[in-house]
Amino acid sequence: MAERADHAIRVRIRYFAAAKAAAGLESEAVELAGPATVRDVLQAGIERHGSRLAEVLRRCSFLLGEIAVHGEDSVVTDGDVLDVLPPFAGG
Repeated sequence: MAERADHAIRVRIRYFAAAKAAAGLESEAVELAGPATVRDVLQAGIERHGSRLAEVLRRCSFLLGEIAVHGEDSVVTDGDVLDVLPPFAGG
């Protein structure tokens, strides 16, 4: 059986609250060589938006397809949506 070659995948990142402010936009699509992980998607965001976003991401939680992600090693697939959620305060 031949090895499967890497393929391009597209993932939409949706930023909320402080992450939205740090990225300067509400959402964006990133294209990556697959297979890819949440970590790869976040790194693509950092490469586009810099250290301010990197700092915010350290405190964030993430939803992948509206399901909580525990760790950045979760695999993403073409068409996934990754929500970036900073800690919320208030009542």
